[in-house]
Amino acid sequence: MPPFSICDTENMELRFADSADLPAIAQIINQAFSVELFFKAGDRITLDEVQRLSKKGRFMVLEENGEIQGSVYVELRGERAYLGLLSTNPARQRSGIGSRLTTAAEEFARESGCRFMDLRVVNLREELPVIYGKFGYEITGTEDVALEAGQRFTRPAHFITMSKELGHR
Repeated sequence: MPPFSICDTENMELRFADSADLPAIAQIINQAFSVELFFKAGDRITLDEVQRLSKKGRFMVLEENGEIQGSVYVELRGERAYLGLLSTNPARQRSGIGSRLTTAAEEFARESGCRFMDLRVVNLREELPVIYGKFGYEITGTEDVALEAGQRFTRPAHFITMSKELGHR
């Protein structure tokens, strides 16, 4: 038996989230980010935070049989876009959902006139810069953890910032 499930993400519906999806998005983000409990206390995000973000940017979801299997947040910022909160149902990780959402988020940003996609990861998640590096993201620096986020961290941490030039298709 393989160590991960294979799924055909092409048969999943990719779409922008609407307000009715926000509770499910908060739930899947918290499930996906539960791997961070070794350095962070509590849930990753509240429904209020998801609702606030949905007013500044867009959530994209990948849905199968009416259930959201993954989501990503994209915020357009002039010629730059921000990719955040990439989340996959933990039972479906390593099945292509994250890859498809990342590609879709980049395409949305590119079509919206953005030239770069930025993201940040917590340094304690050492695997993430490697994973994003495979998508063409390069480390551009570090940032202090914001005070409100820092209050929930149980270990010293900082963000690693990464960026990718989107180019044209």
